[in-house]
Amino acid sequence: MKINKLLPYIGAILVFVVVSILYFNPVLSGKQIKQSDIDQFKGISKELREYREKNDKEAYWLNNAFSGMPGYLVSANYENDFLKEVDRILRFLPRPADYLFLYFFGFFILLMTLKVDWKLSIIGGLAFGFSTYLIIIIGAGHNAKAHAIAYMPIIISGVLLIFQKRFLLGFLLAAIGMTMEIGAGHIQMTYYLGFCIVILGIVELMEAVKTGKIVLFLKQVAIIVVAFIVGVGVNSSRLMATKEYADYSIRGKSELTIDSEGKPKPKKNNGLDYDYITQYSYGKLETMNLIVPRFMGGGTVDALSENSNFYKEFEAIAGSKAAKEYSKEVLTYWGDQPIVEAPAYIGAVIVFLFFLGIFLVDRKIKYWLVSATIFSIVLSWGKNLAFVTNFFIDFVPLYDKFRAVSSIQVIAELCIPLMAILGLNELFKNSKTNEEKLEYLKKAVYISLGLIVGGFVLAHMTGNFEGIRDGQYQQYPSLIDALISDRKSLLLQDSLRSIFLIIITAGFIYQFLKNKVKLFFVYGAIISIVLFDLVSVNWNYVNTENFVSKRVIDKPFVPTKVDLDILKDKGYYRVVNFSGNFMNENRTSFFHRSVGGYHAAKLKRYQELVEYQVAKNNMEILNMLNTKYFILDADNFELNEEANGNAWFVEQLIPVKSANEEIMALTNIKTKKQAIVRSDKYKGSKTEFQKDSLSSIKLIKHDLNKMEYQSSSNSEGFAVFSEIFYAKGWNAYLDGKPVPHYQINYVLRGMNIPAGKHDIVFKFEPTIVKQGAQMAMFFYILLILVPIGLYILNKKKLLT
Repeated sequence: MKINKLLPYIGAILVFVVVSILYFNPVLSGKQIKQSDIDQFKGISKELREYREKNDKEAYWLNNAFSGMPGYLVSANYENDFLKEVDRILRFLPRPADYLFLYFFGFFILLMTLKVDWKLSIIGGLAFGFSTYLIIIIGAGHNAKAHAIAYMPIIISGVLLIFQKRFLLGFLLAAIGMTMEIGAGHIQMTYYLGFCIVILGIVELMEAVKTGKIVLFLKQVAIIVVAFIVGVGVNSSRLMATKEYADYSIRGKSELTIDSEGKPKPKKNNGLDYDYITQYSYGKLETMNLIVPRFMGGGTVDALSENSNFYKEFEAIAGSKAAKEYSKEVLTYWGDQPIVEAPAYIGAVIVFLFFLGIFLVDRKIKYWLVSATIFSIVLSWGKNLAFVTNFFIDFVPLYDKFRAVSSIQVIAELCIPLMAILGLNELFKNSKTNEEKLEYLKKAVYISLGLIVGGFVLAHMTGNFEGIRDGQYQQYPSLIDALISDRKSLLLQDSLRSIFLIIITAGFIYQFLKNKVKLFFVYGAIISIVLFDLVSVNWNYVNTENFVSKRVIDKPFVPTKVDLDILKDKGYYRVVNFSGNFMNENRTSFFHRSVGGYHAAKLKRYQELVEYQVAKNNMEILNMLNTKYFILDADNFELNEEANGNAWFVEQLIPVKSANEEIMALTNIKTKKQAIVRSDKYKGSKTEFQKDSLSSIKLIKHDLNKMEYQSSSNSEGFAVFSEIFYAKGWNAYLDGKPVPHYQINYVLRGMNIPAGKHDIVFKFEPTIVKQGAQMAMFFYILLILVPIGLYILNKKKLLT
C-alpha cells in the first residue's frame, strides 16, 4: 500500500487522539472519571478482583452479593482470549478517552469503506462519537455498552466490503469486529446490531433479485455468516458460560406459575417481565430530543440559571443562597421514563443533513439507513406502541431477554449520522446539477424546520409539561408552576437554537452551490457548527467536573462507623443493609458479604425468594442465609443472634412436588429444624432424622470457589449449608469422594451425612469454562484458515 493511501488514516488517528484527549483532558493529570455504574461494579466485583490479583487465576464465583452467584457476568477472564490484547492496543488512550477514540475511528473506517472523502469521514467520526447518548453512557459508567457500540461500525464495514466483493478484507473486519463486539460484554447491543444487519441484508436481497445476482448474493451471505460464526466462536468460553448461567438468571424461565400471594400468574413468563422490559420506553413526542436537545426538559435533573422562574420563586421562598443550591439540580424532565441522564441528542445539523441525504444518496444505501432508523425509533417507544412491542416480545427470539427497550435507538444514532455524511459526500460531487442540489437543500430545510415547529406546537397542544416527580415540590405549588414555565422556556430556547443552527449550515451550503465560497471553507464551517452543536450540549452532562483522583476511584466507598464495627467480627457471615433498597446497591458488597446487591442478571430463584418471602419480613429466611448483622443506617446496626450459622443439621425434610409448593412452604418453616426438598430430585431414603446434642458441623476453611467443613454425629443426619445451590459447577465431596447434594429451601445446599466424623468439601468446578476454551481455540484456527481459503478462491475467481 502506498504511503499516500495511509496518510488519511494517519491524519484521522491524530485528529481523533487530540480531540479525545482535549474533551477528557483531566486524564493528562492522572485523574479518572467518576462513574456511578463503575462504582457499583467495583462493589460487586471486589472479591473476584482480589482473588485474581492474589492467585493469578479466576474464581468464577463470588460470595459478597446475593449470598453468592456465578461471576461470569460480573468480572471474568477466560483462556485463549488472544484478541483481547488487540482490543487493549486499540484502546491505548487513558479511559474514557479510549472509548471516545474508538467511536471516532470505527465510524471513520465505515465511511472510508463507503468511499467517502477522508475529510468528511473525519467529520462523520466526530459527529458520531459526540452524539450525546454515546457520551452520557460513558459518564454513567456503561462502559461495556460504549465498548460494544464502538465496534458496531467496524462490523458493518466488514459486511459492506463483502457485498462490495472485497471478500478477504470484509471477512477479516466482520470476524474480528464481531470478536471484539462480543468480547465487550454487552450482548444486548450486539443483538440490536443484528437487526440493522438483517435490514441491510433484505435490501441487498431485493437488489440481487432485481439484477439477477442471487447466486452471488448467497455466496456473500455465506461468507458473512461464516465470519460471524467465527467471531462468535472465538468467544465460546464467555458465551457458553453466559448461556448456561442465563437459564438460571432472572432472564431465564421461571418455574413459578403463582405470584407472591399464591394466586395464578396471568401469563407464564419465559424471560423478563413485561413491565421490566418496557420500563424505559421512549415517548413518541420525546423522540424530538434527537433534533431539539431539551425538548422534554433535558435530563431528569438539569441546572437552571438565576434568570429562571424556578430560581426566582425559590429565592422568594427560601432566599438566594438556597435558590442557588437547589437550582443546580432541578427536575426539568417531563417525560415518562423513570430516569434520564440526558437527552439522546444526535444534533440538529446532523438530522438536517440526514434529510438532505435522503434526496442525494444512492437508493440501496438510503433504503437501508432510513428503514433501520425508523425501525429502531418505533421499537424504542416500547409500551407507548404496545402492539409492536408485544409482537416482538412474544414472537422474536431473545427479544424478551433484554430490558430498557429505549436503547435500541442506538441504531438510529448510527444510521442518522451515516446518512448525513453520505449526503454531504454526494452534495460535493458532480453527479447532480447545482439546481437539483439547491432544490433538495430547500426541501431538507423545510422538513427539518417543519419538524421542529410541528413538535413545538404538538407539545403545547398535547402535553401538560408536568413531570412524574413534581410531587417532590408539592409543598410549594408555586414552584411547580414556575418549573412548568421553565420547561416551556427550555423547549422554546432549544427549538430556536436548532432552527438557527440548521439555517446557518444551510446558508453555507447554499453559498457553496452558488459558487460564492470554497469547498474547504464549507468543510471548516460544517465541522465547527457540528462540534459546537454537540459538544456544547454534552458538556452540560459530562465534563471535567466528573473527574476525581485515582485514589477516590480505587476506593469508591468510604466505610462508616457501622461498617468498621461489623468488620471487627472476623467470622464468616452475611450482612443486610436496610438503610435503603438492599437489592439495588453494591456498597454493602464492597465491605461485607451481602444478602443483597445490584446486578441485571442475578439468580432468578434468589430474586423470587426475596420477593415471595423476605419482602414479607420472613425472618426465618434471613436466618437461614446466615444474616448476622442488620445495617439500619450509617450509625446503627443490630446483631441477629438467631442467624443459623454456616451449616446445621435438621430433624425433618418436608417433600414438595413443585416450585410453587416449594416457595410457599417457606412461609411457615422453622429453618433450624426443618428443610424443604423437592421429592422429584431428592434421592435419599429418609426424611426424618435423629439429632442429638453432640452433633455438629463447622466451617473450617473458606474461599470463593472452595468451602471446607467438618461434621460429627452419632447417627445419619441431613445438613443444610448456608450457601447458594448452583448445579452447574458446585460439586460436593465427603472424605474426598464425590457425593450428591440437593437444592434445599429453594436456594440453599443440603446433603446426607453418615454417622461419625467426616470432612466435607464443596468445590466450584464449572466444566463449561474448559469446554469453551477448547471451542475458542478451534475457531481461532478457522480465523486463520478461512481467509487463506477465501484468498485462493478469489484468485481462481470462484467467488464471483
